[in-house]
Amino acid sequence: MSFPALETERLLLTELQIDDKEQIFLLFSTPAVVEYYDLAVFSEPEQAANLISLLKSRYAEQVGIRWAIRLKTTGKLIGTCGFNSWNSKMQNAVIGYDLLPDFWGKGYASEAVRAIIGLAFSGDLPCGKLHRIQADTLPGNQASEALLNKLGFKEEGLRRECGYWKHKFHDLKCFGLLKSEFISA
Repeated sequence: MSFPALETERLLLTELQIDDKEQIFLLFSTPAVVEYYDLAVFSEPEQAANLISLLKSRYAEQVGIRWAIRLKTTGKLIGTCGFNSWNSKMQNAVIGYDLLPDFWGKGYASEAVRAIIGLAFSGDLPCGKLHRIQADTLPGNQASEALLNKLGFKEEGLRRECGYWKHKFHDLKCFGLLKSEFISA
């Protein structure tokens, strides 16, 4: 299956390319971007190239998908979004997203995430039909929680110390969105 490109009012959502290495390095070497991530701040450009290769292989293996979020006017990469994993049998997926700080608070993340949710619920991904999309946030990540609430996700609970990265355990707030809730909104 070819990589599904999407277009919104202000954005292009495309496959990541090795040419995006510089912008991906900028994105993930920004401490504020990875503050709530299970990823350390990038210190070497090669980490960006490795991440792009990993994300491309995850799509090739049909276990996940990650789009580059680009400004329609310039083609500049300003972030990424996608499904970190999906389970075809259970018809669910886990979503993630990130954006360079200069573009926070302008509606770009919700525009991009809304588009990929719409595609996922339409059944036009290699995982087939999805019934549910899940998002996990670290307590205190108010911007991410606001985005999820805006898109109709429901907070489902706190999973205590279920994540481990950066040498410590983390609580995760679980949010879920059902296809019927997204369609009715």
